[in-house]
Amino acid sequence: MDDKRRKFKRESPEQRKLALIEATLQLVADYGVRGATVRRIAEQADVTQGLIRHYFSTKEDLIVAAYEHHMVFMTDLTAAPADAIEGSARERLIAFVVASLTPPVVDPRSLALWASFLNKVQNDPQMKAMHERTYAYFRDRLEDLIRDAYGEAKRQASDAKFRHLAIACNAVIDGLWLEGGALPDAFAAGELKNIGLDSVGSILGLNLIEEAKQQ
Repeated sequence: MDDKRRKFKRESPEQRKLALIEATLQLVADYGVRGATVRRIAEQADVTQGLIRHYFSTKEDLIVAAYEHHMVFMTDLTAAPADAIEGSARERLIAFVVASLTPPVVDPRSLALWASFLNKVQNDPQMKAMHERTYAYFRDRLEDLIRDAYGEAKRQASDAKFRHLAIACNAVIDGLWLEGGALPDAFAAGELKNIGLDSVGSILGLNLIEEAKQQ
């Protein structure tokens, strides 16, 4: 047994599961969901197929776990700059929109993963349920930022209206993210984030792009 295998054996169960998930994501990005076979996953993670079955009852369970990990990671990566800001609520909202439309969130590999998982999301109830949860996780983070920005501006809205605004803003962000990942060389530097700030600001009735220029 080589050093890499010995090192893996000393890892905690959480680290082993994460290694399997990361190996699965790499293979899904390279070969699609069908191409991420148990044999290939075992080879990528440098473990036996039996160890995979120890942590995941089926390949489908591993695929769902990998999808959840990727989507939560992307949301947390998007939210990190906003979470780090101690300034105004509007500044945090701006940071969230900018992060969502710039690297490393806008990334061809992330788009490849999303596209590979999409068919399974549409046809597998377990994947669909996970998609609903991870979508809500992103949308709710965005909704909280919108709610705070409205409160700071002394504006009021109902819970239903905040949900409506978050869904609309999320749709804009998703569309721009999709184009940025598919055509990374088609946009000028800063173009996507500026369009995003202008569009989200228009939906919310808040001037985000001018404030972003002043930061």
